[in-house]
Amino acid sequence: MGLLQQLNDELSGVISSVQQSVVQIRDGRQSGGAGTIWHSDGLILTNAHVVRRDPVQIALGDGRVLTAQLIARDGERDLAALAVEANGLPVIAPGDSRQLHAGQWVMAVGHPWGVTNAVTGGVVIGVGKKMPELNVFTQDWVVADLHLRPGNSGGPMIDVDGRLIGVNTLMTGPGVGVAVAVDSVKDFLKKALNATPIRVETGKSAGAFV
Repeated sequence: MGLLQQLNDELSGVISSVQQSVVQIRDGRQSGGAGTIWHSDGLILTNAHVVRRDPVQIALGDGRVLTAQLIARDGERDLAALAVEANGLPVIAPGDSRQLHAGQWVMAVGHPWGVTNAVTGGVVIGVGKKMPELNVFTQDWVVADLHLRPGNSGGPMIDVDGRLIGVNTLMTGPGVGVAVAVDSVKDFLKKALNATPIRVETGKSAGAFV
């Protein structure tokens, strides 16, 4: 029991820290979506399908509600970058999705059905471009046996150390969640933030967006 309690306490601490870096994106829909603070000066990462208007309202973990501007969007990757006027924001340390392997424990944080900072967990099923039921092969995905719901999209998928290893994106079946791998996220940000004007693309996916 002592070991289990220690593990529980450690995970609770990790989750509490990560939750401070998760924002709620409000665009008028009931479930809205989530976002992850990528940089302390106000750069926020989310899914492209979450941002259906510009600007949008962002609720921070400290209760502030700010207006965010869309600065980059890629529909094929289903990623978008937003900016708010703020500094000193808490960020999640990026991990390395290339080091993930089947069986590792991961967790997803988001706002399913409007419930803020809800957490779900499971193990990695696989990582790669060719995942069952996915029609997009231009980037890496992380597939895990955890439940994602409307409002989880754009939120972080993290490892047990609280490092970002993916951006929650869709469900491909009962209890199977899919995230854009963090190494694809890094590539998106590197290219999109150096590009002018903002690049807008469209893409398709076989799963159900959350």
